[in-house]
Amino acid sequence: MTPPSPREVFHRLVDGVSEGDPASLPALYAEHTDVRHPMYPGGIAPLTTRDQLARHFGVGVERTAPVVRFRAEDITVHETTDPEVIVAEFEYRGTTLHTGEPFAVPCVFVMRIRDGLIVESRDYIDHV
Repeated sequence: MTPPSPREVFHRLVDGVSEGDPASLPALYAEHTDVRHPMYPGGIAPLTTRDQLARHFGVGVERTAPVVRFRAEDITVHETTDPEVIVAEFEYRGTTLHTGEPFAVPCVFVMRIRDGLIVESRDYIDHV
């Protein structure tokens, strides 16, 4: 069976995030990975295992009522000369449920995906 392409893995990731399905997300990553959020306010330690990613995505945490609803939109995936590496530009667009106020958060992910699993990712998101 052929593993999914880097483009397909990226789309599975943002679809899972957008649909609020955190349990599906850690399986998209290699057991040992390197995920960094360079723009996170105050810094955040690299996520290097599936277990850390599960905690990051809130797997097993009791969910409260959502405060926002959003989807990944305006997606452009750039393939590179390295077949494992893609650069994805997109926005998370949504609505703050309490006020109805719309928002858009620009994102750029630089990802290395090997054998259908994310082994490295640099997630440039304006968290503020």
